[in-house]
Amino acid sequence: MPKKRRKLSKEMEADMTAAKRKIELISALINDIRDEEIQEEYMSAFIHIRSVVVNLVAKYTTDGFCRETESLLSSYQELIKNFEEEYEL
Repeated sequence: MPKKRRKLSKEMEADMTAAKRKIELISALINDIRDEEIQEEYMSAFIHIRSVVVNLVAKYTTDGFCRETESLLSSYQELIKNFEEEYEL
């Protein structure tokens, strides 16, 4: 029996690319913080956001556009918004 084809979404792919770039940028900014305590605080607050993006990319790669990937993208957008409001980089 042939494999089921993944449903793809150009818009979601663009959003994921932007999310990966933002993750890289914020990670670099956090790594540039000289005070280790502050750096640790920012990194611990940011680690969950990074894992959501990693999970999103992995899920999209295997399953394509689906409810779970939509949910992960929505979760990322909410988390990054809250992070940017709470932490100043």
